[in-house]
Amino acid sequence: MSHVSVSEPGLDVPALPLSQLAPWAFFGVLLAAVAVFFVGAEQGAFSLFTGTAVHEWVHDARHLLGYPCH
Repeated sequence: MSHVSVSEPGLDVPALPLSQLAPWAFFGVLLAAVAVFFVGAEQGAFSLFTGTAVHEWVHDARHLLGYPCH
């Protein structure tokens, strides 16, 4: 019985400088903050738009995340 040795190729993970990662991290945090605002606070005390259009667009997301809406 012969034994076959399989060697796995090395995985080279490139270093990513913080200066290249920071703008994308900032954009991601900003996008998440805007999403949380529209799901949780819009149509409330800090409303940017009048009417209930935004509320209706994110209605199910409010329920899913536990925000009271009615």
